[in-house]
Amino acid sequence: MTKKIVITGIGATTPLGGNAPDTWTALLAGESGATPLEHGWVAETQIPVTFAAQAKVHSSTVLERFEVKRLDPSSQFALIAGREAWADAGSPDVEPDRVAVDWATGIGGVWTLLDAWDTLRERGPRRVLPMTVPMLMPNGPGAAVGMDLHARAGITTVVSACASSTEALVNAYNRLQAGLADVVIAGGSEAAIHPLPIAAFAAMHALSTRNDAPAIASRPYDVSRDGFVLGEGAAALVVETEAHAKARGAHIYAELVGGAVNSDAYHITAPDPEGSAAARAMISTVERAGAQLSDVAHINAHATSTPVGDIAEYKALRRVFGDLLDGIPVSATKASTGHLLGGAGALEAFFTVKALSERTAPPTINLVDQDPAIPLDVVTKPRALPAGDLLALSNSFGFGGHNAVVAFRSV
Repeated sequence: MTKKIVITGIGATTPLGGNAPDTWTALLAGESGATPLEHGWVAETQIPVTFAAQAKVHSSTVLERFEVKRLDPSSQFALIAGREAWADAGSPDVEPDRVAVDWATGIGGVWTLLDAWDTLRERGPRRVLPMTVPMLMPNGPGAAVGMDLHARAGITTVVSACASSTEALVNAYNRLQAGLADVVIAGGSEAAIHPLPIAAFAAMHALSTRNDAPAIASRPYDVSRDGFVLGEGAAALVVETEAHAKARGAHIYAELVGGAVNSDAYHITAPDPEGSAAARAMISTVERAGAQLSDVAHINAHATSTPVGDIAEYKALRRVFGDLLDGIPVSATKASTGHLLGGAGALEAFFTVKALSERTAPPTINLVDQDPAIPLDVVTKPRALPAGDLLALSNSFGFGGHNAVVAFRSV
């Protein structure tokens, strides 16, 4: 028998705010989290892109000193978001053996890895810290969250590029359906605003180069879009069975009604230009939700602001919805937040859940001249969603041909 799975807690630390409420408020206000990079390494390394969407609140103002010292920034962000989500869910009193973590990252502890390499070269092996491996390993952020919650029903980490944390949500859904846990904290984090990843993404022509205007650089669907803005931060959602949530009197934001994961097997970085596998992921998600395509009332698109990616996703959407697509409001929130890579899916799931719970689709900023090849109903100002039973999708697609989609229903 299929169980109802619900969202009861949300946490985040993002370029728009140090917590979930501040992030949501800034998103609705049409703010941008992209700012110039004011670090000495910008001039030292001569990186061609000199801005990013940096976390609004520094971890050192939130965490204990020993936590900052012993955790990579990707784990620091995870811990902040995880704690907020857990508190928002009412700090549920659950047996540790029934609490699990499904986390995600795209890169992991890149700062720790590269700092340790510098230490090794400049000061020798004896000065490499013994905590280096736990700090740099990709499962470090999820482990930090899980140990903080004493989660003993399993801590898993998904590493599937920009689809990672949406896939983690699908895993959480499946875990709960299988009865392997009562409560799961699912999310993702990333802390890759470092000169090497910036240089590498720039070498691929993946990043926007609008160094003189960071706030308007991320512009999904605009004819002048020229790449994504690298972001950092984390988002977490507390996911549990409806029966468990109601038994403890929890507030329910929305129902997680399904998800799907598949792959293009087309190219290591470029999406399938026809979007066939991405389309199948959306169709499978709607089917798993027991819904019809006509039930979808809102879509949070992956929409990174790259010339190729935005069109590929549009083709996938059109393949799925046909003429129905013209009546579905689409939000592309990376215009405000930048691209959190492995944390993006969880962040946009948070936005999708809030869109349903507050009946408000968030805006897509910086859309000045919409690409005629992408005739979508793009939400450019906060838009009221109708009353009644609503279904919304959140899409995530990543390097390696990873596709992940989740569906939420209003309550």
